[in-house]
Parts: sequence; structure tokens; C-alpha cells
Amino acid sequence: MYDLAVIGAGPAGLTAALYAGRFRLNTLILEKVSAGGQIILSSEIENYPGFPGGISTFELIERFKKQIHELGLTIDNSEVCQLQQNSGNFDIITKENSYQAQSVIIASGAKPRRLGVPGEERLTGRGVSYCGTCDGPLFRDKEIMLIGGGDRAVEEAIFLSGYASKVYLVHRRSEFRASAILIEKARNNPKIEPVLESVLEEISGESRVEKVSLKNTKTGAISQIPCSGVFIFVGIEPNTGFLKNILDTDEKGFIITDQQMLTSEKGVFACGDCRSKTLYQVITACAEGAVAADSAHKYLLNR
Repeated sequence: MYDLAVIGAGPAGLTAALYAGRFRLNTLILEKVSAGGQIILSSEIENYPGFPGGISTFELIERFKKQIHELGLTIDNSEVCQLQQNSGNFDIITKENSYQAQSVIIASGAKPRRLGVPGEERLTGRGVSYCGTCDGPLFRDKEIMLIGGGDRAVEEAIFLSGYASKVYLVHRRSEFRASAILIEKARNNPKIEPVLESVLEEISGESRVEKVSLKNTKTGAISQIPCSGVFIFVGIEPNTGFLKNILDTDEKGFIITDQQMLTSEKGVFACGDCRSKTLYQVITACAEGAVAADSAHKYLLNR
């Protein structure tokens, strides 16, 4: 029986584990793939306090991992399939094992949202990508299309311009939603061409991406642009399917919590990108992880 189970080892889960370790809680950490979460899909982070000039996401996560290892904690690479309440405790069921814990912190993160346009699914891995760091080198000296207008999209456009000969940056609104400093960098980059008030209608190609169809949101006009790759950054979807509706979520499936990160189930807390909130950033994930661990600790003290 563990004091606490932390599901997910991104920035939120690792921070929660760090605080739990300092509270000397007997803590289980479960991560289905590898530590880092969505952050490792980007090459570096520039707005994390204490690192002027930025730091590579790989190095940042390695530092997180070193801190929890120094506390004697390890990460179990297992995918959680189900969470069940059991006489005031919780059963955490993975594909290989079943564990019991007195409290749970869900930090399962999120995954890139898909657009669902024709050609997207068929050509995923054949020119359609959701990870610039993973696939950018495959498009050296080629023209690519990037869909999205937030921080992540503009950051990836800047990163991918280091490989591609041209990056079309497509956004459905008349202005990008990203931070001003990122927009300035993109507009000053000669390889990046903004395509505003446009949405992706279709991705075409026989065995690989060859062109896309865009629709102007004002005029309705359809245009076709040849390109070798399409990178899609239009938001995220929470990794909460394993919860089987046992917790309250918003209409998109993000877990609803109070300010102490407590969910609708006593003893279960949530933090990071799986939580319903307004700002999805590494710094907010870390802060929520700390709060969740503190709340779990107080919950256990009061049992």
C-alpha cells in the first residue's frame, strides 16, 4: 500500500513527486512512455524562470529526474488503464500490475489535438506531423505548412525554419494568439510566411504529402499550396480516458479541481495539462504539482 500514487511524469507529475519525496511519502510514480510529457516535443523552453536564453527541454527534464532520484524515487514505466475507489483507498490498474494507494495525483497530461480533415489520418507519418523536434530534420530545404496561432505553433514555426526552406504559418484569425515576443521573431524571420484568416480543408498526396487546400474564412475562397509537410498545433486533448468518467470533467474532458487541486473524488488530486484551466505552461504545471502534493500530504495527515 503506497501513501501516494502519481500518474504521469511530465513537469507536473515530477514536481508533485519531488514534493511528495520531501514529505517522505511512500510514493509510486507511473508513466506510460518516458518522463517529460508534451514538453519534450519541443526542443527548448525560453520562458522558464532562472534560465535566461532558454534551456533545452531534455536538459530541464533530466534535472527534474535527478532531483527525484536523489530522494530515492524511481519511475515505473507502466500505462494506467483504470482507477478504482476501494474502501477509502484506490486501486491503480496497469496493463501488467495492480497497485493500491491511499491517495492519487493525476498528472497524465494531454496529447496534440487532431483537425479531422480529409487526408490527415492517412498521411500521418507520411508528411503530417505533430512534433517539430521529432520530424523537423526530415524536411530540410523543403516547403512546409504549419497550422496554429498560439505560442506552441509560433515556437515550432521558428524552430522548423532552421530546416525548411519556407514555413507557411496558417491561422484562422486575423491575428496570432501567441506572445508578442514570439510574433515579433516570426515576422522578422524571412523563411516564415503568415497566412491569416485561413483554415486547412484537406491534405493531399498519393503516398506522401504533396499539397494542401486552404479556405479563406472571410471570402470562402479555396486555394491550393504545394508543400512537403504539414505540422499541426491546434491545441491539446487530455489523457483522461482511463478514468472512465469517475471524476467531474469539463466538456472537453479536462479534470475539474478546486484551488487545492482536489477533484470531485476525495483523496484524488489533479495537476498539469489534464486539468481544466486557462494557461497551459510548464510553470503552471509545476506550481500545480507542488500544490497537489501539499494537498495530498495534508489529506493523509488528516486520515
